[in-house]
Amino acid sequence: MATIFITGSTDGLGRAAAQSLLDQGHRVVLHARSADRAAALGGLTSRAKGLVIGDLRSAGETRSIADQVNAIGRMDAVIHNAGVYTRPSRGATPEGHAETLAINTLAPFMLTALIARPARLIYLSSGLHRGGEGSLDDLDWTKRAWNAATAYAESKLHVVALAYALARRWPNVLCNAVDPGWVRTKMGGAGAPVDIDTGQRTQTWLAVSEDPAALVSGRYWHHLEQQEPAREATDPRFQDRLIGKLTELTGVELPEE
Repeated sequence: MATIFITGSTDGLGRAAAQSLLDQGHRVVLHARSADRAAALGGLTSRAKGLVIGDLRSAGETRSIADQVNAIGRMDAVIHNAGVYTRPSRGATPEGHAETLAINTLAPFMLTALIARPARLIYLSSGLHRGGEGSLDDLDWTKRAWNAATAYAESKLHVVALAYALARRWPNVLCNAVDPGWVRTKMGGAGAPVDIDTGQRTQTWLAVSEDPAALVSGRYWHHLEQQEPAREATDPRFQDRLIGKLTELTGVELPEE
């Protein structure tokens, strides 16, 4: 029986993953961005091992999330599920960062660095990450005209690259990225072709399975099958440069092995 923390678990794929893992008898730590959102969990909260609250837009609240998780105990796995899709504008977090970057990239980076190291890390990406290849010179969208689709694609490229970088740096941790597909959730819309159970299956399998096929690291998955991600995601030079940029933006150092 494993203990798994899932970000963004009040609805969509995060909630589906939590329900699936609880039904399998595992211990799940839930996350909601606010007390109001936590109320939407209903009876799921009573089945969970714990609930942490914090808005991933805020670096301060992201640090608090890490503290709350660490106070519960060491996790066996963390599923970095929370994310936003296309924002109409760059927006600005309390620290002045673009909201898409903060929620989709900076928050999982910070939580990875600050939560006691689990045995497994899973990052939710998207097939659209392949449209995010390009320069890291304006990571925070302070110079470029805002492009919501490009910002989303870049953020999803970042987390694939992070998973591959961690697989190199932390050989004792299984680090993988998952494309759940275009799923029928609030984000994906009612017309999406993938049902929510299929969408959550790969990340929950990677989080807890003892199947030899799941005990791998530095891979990109789609519906239980390995795929090749964008070229930059697998490039150690890109990975290291990205981590350097994220360290500068957050002030958080990623521990070495």
